[in-house]
Amino acid sequence: MFQKSQSQLTFVDDFFLPFGGRLNKDNRWVRLAEIIPWWKAEEKYAKSFKNSMKGEQALSVRVALGSLIIQQRLGLSDRETVNQIMENPYLQYFIGLPSFQEKAPFHHSLMTRFRKRLGPDIINEVNEWIVMEEQIQTDDQDNDEGNDSSINKTQTDNNDFDTKENRGKLILDATCAPADISYPTDFKLLNEAREKLEHIIDVLHKPLKGTRKKPRTYRNRARKEYLSIAKQRNICSKKMRKAVGKQLRYVKRNLEIVQQLTSESSLSLLSKHEYRQLLVIQELYRQQKEMYRAKTHRIDDRIVSISQPHVRPIVRGKAKANVEFGSKVAISVVNGYAMVEHLSWDNFNEGLTLQKSVENYRKRYGYDPEAVLADKIYRTRDNLKYCKERGIRLSGPRLGRPSKEEDYIQKQLTKIDASERNEVEGKFGTGKRSYGLGLIQVCLEKTSETVVCLQFLVMNLERRLKVLLCNFFRERIQWLISQMTFCM
Repeated sequence: MFQKSQSQLTFVDDFFLPFGGRLNKDNRWVRLAEIIPWWKAEEKYAKSFKNSMKGEQALSVRVALGSLIIQQRLGLSDRETVNQIMENPYLQYFIGLPSFQEKAPFHHSLMTRFRKRLGPDIINEVNEWIVMEEQIQTDDQDNDEGNDSSINKTQTDNNDFDTKENRGKLILDATCAPADISYPTDFKLLNEAREKLEHIIDVLHKPLKGTRKKPRTYRNRARKEYLSIAKQRNICSKKMRKAVGKQLRYVKRNLEIVQQLTSESSLSLLSKHEYRQLLVIQELYRQQKEMYRAKTHRIDDRIVSISQPHVRPIVRGKAKANVEFGSKVAISVVNGYAMVEHLSWDNFNEGLTLQKSVENYRKRYGYDPEAVLADKIYRTRDNLKYCKERGIRLSGPRLGRPSKEEDYIQKQLTKIDASERNEVEGKFGTGKRSYGLGLIQVCLEKTSETVVCLQFLVMNLERRLKVLLCNFFRERIQWLISQMTFCM
């Protein structure tokens, strides 16, 4: 059961501390709580619940979203996140508790429910609200400092966008968010599939014990053959292919045994997790058999993990790793804020996301960008034509053979664009070093997408805090200068 709260905003002075004292209003968690639009997120969050008045009352969106932000900002596990909230009054205020309490506000297993219910769509909307809030404040300040013609701003916003000139720069790029799985090989995957099938056979044969002899799976022999190859450092391709063929035949035998036991027993004996593993292994065997016959290592929608079958290999061609295994995310950076434009588990061409990113920029700000800063993969003929029709400058040299007498201004402009495009690379570096973007440690498909979007949300919140701090010091310095001028 979910009931909307009257207000998600809790004032600092109203937070009760049993040992006396008050919370510091300049604390980072207090400032963050003022930035996030909790009431808007609650409207989206309420739609994930059924319209029923039965059951225990659900926790508010401030508890759910606030706990996830704390986890990503501090890099904690689910259990440690609850422990930190239980010990810190500022964290309890951040998630909306009215007073300090010494017991845990919720069980750590609910963190997974929070990630499922919020989802990447709600996280991206919250991210957009935070980014646009600063843009609205900046526009209001510019209008106040300008002339009186800004009175008709609301009428101008409702007019055709084509009457507005292009402003701002849009930076685009994509990266991979690797999942927490071991490096997959055909030999290792088949051995794991064989072991899981042996466990499923044990479960299905348990009711028939004493009435029917258990089918032979040759598990000890298969294990020895696997270890004899896995322990070797240098293995020739001929020997590895022979070992893979043996494991394929073991998996085939086990799948046939499972089919026989199913006719005598029932699949209801398997748990939901075991039944899901059986379906994944059947598809894995089909893919591995097809690749073995074709003598190749490529196939569509290739499974690289039995526990996470949604993970796909992403060929990046980087120096550290030629292939990464996880989701691919394309982002845009405007004024230091990162927005997720497209997220997929399949390897897509990021150049195809340029036009959609420009349209999203137009919806957010009301005008097209002056320039789009991206690498060579975005410079397709369709994208160049699209940008030319809208008066957008796409970074990089023009198509065709470069002229011998290239303009000096064009060279300098290309150099400036390359330096400004480093900002998006810095976002990826910060996310992977500080916020866990380099290793996604959740297992489900939807929760993994939620965590990726959360990390960009936390990075934008950090930048928002820095902007507020800079504005505070700027106003303080101006006040001190005015006082010194008055005394003189």
